[in-house]
Amino acid sequence: MTGSVAAAPLAELAAPGGPLERLVSTGLRAAGTGGVWSAGDAGGVRGRGHAGVLGRGPHGTRPMDHDTVFDLASLTKIVALWPCAGALRQAGRLPLDRPLGAYWPPAAGRPVGAVTARQLLTHTAGLPLRTRFAERYGTDPAAIRAGVLAAPLHRPPGGAVEYTDRAAVLLGHLVESLAGAPLDELAARQVWRPLGMADTRYGPLGPELAGRTAPTEYERTAGRVLCGVVHDPSARLLGGVSGNAGAFSTARDLERFLAAVLAGGDGGAGGEGDDAAAASALPWAGSWITESLRVQTGGLAPARGLSWLCAAGTDPAEGTFVHYGFTGTALWVSRRRGRWALLLTNKVHYDRDFRRLTELRNAFRRAVFG
Repeated sequence: MTGSVAAAPLAELAAPGGPLERLVSTGLRAAGTGGVWSAGDAGGVRGRGHAGVLGRGPHGTRPMDHDTVFDLASLTKIVALWPCAGALRQAGRLPLDRPLGAYWPPAAGRPVGAVTARQLLTHTAGLPLRTRFAERYGTDPAAIRAGVLAAPLHRPPGGAVEYTDRAAVLLGHLVESLAGAPLDELAARQVWRPLGMADTRYGPLGPELAGRTAPTEYERTAGRVLCGVVHDPSARLLGGVSGNAGAFSTARDLERFLAAVLAGGDGGAGGEGDDAAAASALPWAGSWITESLRVQTGGLAPARGLSWLCAAGTDPAEGTFVHYGFTGTALWVSRRRGRWALLLTNKVHYDRDFRRLTELRNAFRRAVFG
């Protein structure tokens, strides 16, 4: 799709009682969930709002706000795995286009040995599409990682864009191996602490954070609604720390992260003062951000950057990128527009009918980015 309409100024869109607040409040009611939203640029937040409560039953007395903790689901790929992979790339330790088997011993002689890190980041590696870890490999994390390494490819690498959590699980294993530390420690050291993301971490969460966490679904084995324990079953099997899911965060923390993404690319994006300087000093700033927020999949569809997806309904050349989380979360960023946005919900707490939430997400993207 080409010829998108230019978005209105952020100050006008995001003003209290303005177009974004009305759009999101109405859309959340139609989707049947509460949520929070923010929009801004490299200098920080230009507007935000919230609607609804954390959930049903005992969770129905606390309103959503920007300190509500959300299970990020697949946004973990963006706020944990992607920058940690970038830090290795910037340090010259993660070759994007060499087959894994040529430099990573666990992949040598395995089907995944022919795959590259770039293909993992763009979901073009040809890995099996389903996880089904417990069914195929049991419940031991070491056995699951071994099973992912040994699994036959679904198709030859580079032939199609097919989203699969296996890519992030495998890349997370690779990043941990090359860096010599668990992913939760790497993310805290290289991303969350430097940006002051004080409420962002892998679970399970302690009582203080769990008390302001939006619950997800009822889990039959646990016999309760999950709250502060990762919703994604694959990440749970891997101990809660995985490249594909497992991280929790707040809108307030993610605002810092997205502003840093805009400010930290080659040449920056109009950041201001100390925050912009801090973003540029991150070990994954600079060329990694710039490269990631470009189409990396050639003529294959859907077009993707590195970890990020070109937003549906936009021309990939416009450079509006998005990532979604199954629980109901979403992040957008556009270096060309100089804007970012987030919309966080816990839709799965209520049901898995995502049609109205998808409509809201698309309308929200159009309003912020054109």
